[in-house]
Amino acid sequence: MERRVGVVGATAIGAGSMLGAGVFVVWGPAAEAAGGLLVWAVLLAGVVAALNAGSTAQLAAVHPVAGGAYSFGRAELGPWPGFVAGIGFVVGKTASIAAIALAVGGYLVPDHAPAVATAAVVASWLLNSRGITRTAAASVVIASLVIGVLVAALFAATGAEGSATATFGWSTAWDEARGLAQAAALVFFAFAGYARIATLGEEVREPSRTIPRAIGLALGIAAALYVALAVVLPRALGADLADATAPVADAVDGTWLPGAVVTAAAVAAAAGSLLALTAGVGRTAMAMAREGDLPRALARLNAREVPALAEGAACLAAIVLVWAGGLPFAIAMSSFAVLLYYAVANAAAHRAAGAGHVAGWRMPRALSALGLVACVALMASLPLAAVGAAAALLGVLMLGRIVARR
Repeated sequence: MERRVGVVGATAIGAGSMLGAGVFVVWGPAAEAAGGLLVWAVLLAGVVAALNAGSTAQLAAVHPVAGGAYSFGRAELGPWPGFVAGIGFVVGKTASIAAIALAVGGYLVPDHAPAVATAAVVASWLLNSRGITRTAAASVVIASLVIGVLVAALFAATGAEGSATATFGWSTAWDEARGLAQAAALVFFAFAGYARIATLGEEVREPSRTIPRAIGLALGIAAALYVALAVVLPRALGADLADATAPVADAVDGTWLPGAVVTAAAVAAAAGSLLALTAGVGRTAMAMAREGDLPRALARLNAREVPALAEGAACLAAIVLVWAGGLPFAIAMSSFAVLLYYAVANAAAHRAAGAGHVAGWRMPRALSALGLVACVALMASLPLAAVGAAAALLGVLMLGRIVARR
């Protein structure tokens, strides 16, 4: 591939991947878990994301190839850890498809969100199967729209009448500590897109310098917006935030900013996210099938050179999750699997640094180890039902690898 993407382009792609529909829906489940500690939960999620980003950037500099932690894990830890990272990505992003589709339903027709979500998933698969997906240029446009609308919503909600003052503080009680960790794990759902930058290893100029800078900049942009939202939304909605399916639109209700503008931005972000997620899951599953890590039928391409069967399988699983789980369940399941993906990335970075596999950017091994521990801790804090569902699906895919290699 030609190396044509610089720091600005890579940052835009990363910010566009993070600032999708997740930022419009994650606040209800996170607030319910965090109570008055939502800001701290966002900060904790940001720290974990930064640790993961450091490990990812280090690995991408050493291994400037496509595939992210799937490729990194295989190179540094062996086939099975790489496979675990790969299926973590597939399961996590399949759950993300369900969550983002439910976001569309929650903002457009709250009373019939699952039906609308199903239609959105089917539409995404049909468009992708015809080779229509979100481009890098579209990512920049959508990210700009989302940032503009979120900044406007922050100003509008800050001036909303009747806003309640939120209280934030630490507690030593075990249940509140677990709630803080769970909320951070849920908010991590909205941070996860920066991994997209690491998959550009074959396309960026000077990857050992460009990728770390782009990840840091994209993460900083997202973190600043998320902290601001974590302050403003509880003040605007109070206890109602925990049950809100369209919290940003609800926060500007009755202000100078029409809720329809927020809804339009959320739906646009969701449309872009769905197209990108469907394509990403399909291509990752295709690559794994070609390596013999998943059934080889998933590597088949249609007449438009699209892995339509792999994408269709992911979309079918997402539709089942839409009806069986709901939005908080889908977000928790996605967070669990994506944190597993980053746990492998941190372990691979720790191993790479110890073996002297470093090119340019180098993160202290202790921080990679801390990132691994943090990922596991956040995974353990998530609701048992979502963890069990993710683990079951991961187990099925592991069985698929064993069958595929016979």
